[in-house]
Amino acid sequence: MLTSADSDVLKALADPLRLRIVTLLARESLCTTHLVEETGARQTNLSNHLKVLREAGLVDTEPCGRWTYYRLRPETLSALAGELTGLAAAAQEAADNGRKRSC
Repeated sequence: MLTSADSDVLKALADPLRLRIVTLLARESLCTTHLVEETGARQTNLSNHLKVLREAGLVDTEPCGRWTYYRLRPETLSALAGELTGLAAAAQEAADNGRKRSC
């Protein structure tokens, strides 16, 4: 069953720029300067999106001198993927068995 934490992750991933950030962070840890270069977004806009991703548990930070690097938390995505896989399996079983509630 999807939890409120899963819902927060789904909401965070629903924004196209945040999904792009997550896709970039899946390959390597990046700082905001790198993310500005890769996405073309403004630094303040990126910072707001990164805050949403951090609060959803998708991203961790790592201070490195004057910069802060962001890295993806794969365990958060794995947990959500497991929940979605479970939903898909339940839906398939219901469809295979013709299960429906009578009115």
